[in-house]
Amino acid sequence: MSRAFTREDGSEGAIADIGERPVSHHRNLVTAQGLAAIDAMVAQLREDLAKAESAADRERIATLSRDLRYWNARRETAELSVPEPGSKVVRFGMTVTIEAEDGKRKSWKIVGEDEADAASGSVSHVSPMAMALFGKRVGDVAAVSGKEWEIVSISAEP
Repeated sequence: MSRAFTREDGSEGAIADIGERPVSHHRNLVTAQGLAAIDAMVAQLREDLAKAESAADRERIATLSRDLRYWNARRETAELSVPEPGSKVVRFGMTVTIEAEDGKRKSWKIVGEDEADAASGSVSHVSPMAMALFGKRVGDVAAVSGKEWEIVSISAEP
């Protein structure tokens, strides 16, 4: 364990080992928006780290350094993936509208892990929903968690 952020005498006030952020073992596919978000995050963290270093805020330096290592790793492994505009099968980066047996519709954009946000209509490419949809066409049915969904539209638009 690194002791870079602890007091030598071991007294109160030592900064706890915050550990590293876990990095996914899946391919780091990203959309153009996802890549831009990673770049923005790296830039913001660098700026925040410089401020924390100026203020000699050791706890903030440790947290920001950890987060910067994570986002630098994600940037280094990012694979930009853009779907073909005329594709007839579900692929990464596409928006898919599905309909349940009860007529309820949902639209999901399939994106990278770091950019997924179900509340705003995007799911990770490694999620069960995305995995069930990949390679399917309009009219095909995908089963997720015991429920069947019919694909009613596919779009490669951003």
